[in-house]
Amino acid sequence: MATTPTPTTRELLRRLLTAEGQNRPARTVELFGWLILCESVLIVFAPHLVASLLHLPPFVDQGDHYFRLVGLLVGGLGILYVVSGRLNSQEFVLASLFDRPAVPLVMLVLWYLRIVPGALAFAFSIQDGGSALWTWWARREQSRAVPLDSGQRVPGGSTAVRDR
Repeated sequence: MATTPTPTTRELLRRLLTAEGQNRPARTVELFGWLILCESVLIVFAPHLVASLLHLPPFVDQGDHYFRLVGLLVGGLGILYVVSGRLNSQEFVLASLFDRPAVPLVMLVLWYLRIVPGALAFAFSIQDGGSALWTWWARREQSRAVPLDSGQRVPGGSTAVRDR
């Protein structure tokens, strides 16, 4: 099995700045990252506005500070998605397709146990579930657009000829 050479730091920075070779599924992951990065900025700089939009209960004691910490964590996750999408990381795209569909189920359990308010659970479920479907669709469309030659390996190890 042939391995590809590890890109240099200069190549990675160039790809990060230009998004060279980025395919459609990686673009959807990057856009999802920008969305949650923007949300984190709102949470950090306007926690009371976000809380009122989500109909969260009023903050007690230092609740707004803890909410801002959550915003920082969400921002870090957003940066991870942006960079991975920008660098066309197919492994991260695949991993996100396993991760994001689980969020609605987790939010349902957290809402049922009264740990997370319903509006917040619904918002996270729609955002992650919808973006996962969008990435899955883009990945499916990309695999349809790439014709396979006879003898070319497909995921799973067999060889196949794709009908067009």
